Amino acid sequence: MTVGLGRTVEVTVPATSANLGPGFDTLGLALSIYDTLLVTELPAGELEIEVSGSGAEEIPRDASNLIVRTIAHVYADVARDMPGLRIVAENGVPHGRGLGSSGAAVTAGILAAKGLLEGDVELEDADMLRLATEIEGHPDNVAPALFGGLTIAWMGERGPQHKKLLVHRGVSPLVLVPSYTMSTSKARSLQPPQVSTADAVFNVSRSALLIAALMQSPELLLDATADRLHQDYRAEAMPETQRLVQALRAAGFAAVVSGAGPSVLVLADGPGSRQDAAELAASTTDTPWEALLLAVDVRGGTVGNRAEGSTEFRESGPIATLQDPHVNP
Repeated sequence: MTVGLGRTVEVTVPATSANLGPGFDTLGLALSIYDTLLVTELPAGELEIEVSGSGAEEIPRDASNLIVRTIAHVYADVARDMPGLRIVAENGVPHGRGLGSSGAAVTAGILAAKGLLEGDVELEDADMLRLATEIEGHPDNVAPALFGGLTIAWMGERGPQHKKLLVHRGVSPLVLVPSYTMSTSKARSLQPPQVSTADAVFNVSRSALLIAALMQSPELLLDATADRLHQDYRAEAMPETQRLVQALRAAGFAAVVSGAGPSVLVLADGPGSRQDAAELAASTTDTPWEALLLAVDVRGGTVGNRAEGSTEFRESGPIATLQDPHVNP
């Protein structure tokens, strides 16, 4: 059965930065850059795709499109017939830069399917995270994209799980984006199959400290973002990224590789410090870096019926406001 033929839904999904230094495949942060799309049901078998923005020239316009494949995965999971689709997407999330562009596409597909199926099938938060993880492979990017804020994601006996946390308002994210890209699969191939106990203990301690720093004590962010599990191994594939991270950290800024790279995330402890980091980046390497002064997105992905003024169909817990003392402004 196909429900609501002709229905149009509007979806917005934030960028994400995974790992945050020591929290490899576990920690993720939603950031205020967005992919937006309109998805309209068409008669079965029809498919129209329009894409603008980052990576538009490389994105397939057929059934291999990641958003289309994700919607089809949801419909198959709930035993509903796949409708035809018209998708109009505007990509604000930089592609291939370590800011969760594939996770954003998967999340967009999940939320679009949720909106199209509203009134027939209700997808709960756990369903969405499970479906997104089945496609993406890891929950660390899709969890913050779905739910916003700082998320801890893990695989449990009941499948992928997450915990959303609010970030202290003193934390001011800066993302430095280069012109070159990095393949996530290539980055992962550079990691060793085993690490020493000392390095594992180091990262466990820093990951625990990072939660405290992001929620309560931003002054601890430099120590809390130190890592021995993945960044150094990937450095040979993106030397300019590594050089910038080292220069920023030597100057006292909590800089890490964003996701698989090559972008650099700086978790500054205030707007002034963030501006200083951006100025240092501009003068440190030969590579030009686009400086994005961002906020932590606290809402996560949203979906609404276009005809009804973008009424949100889901809640992922209380929506934080800028008046909350623990929320990044």
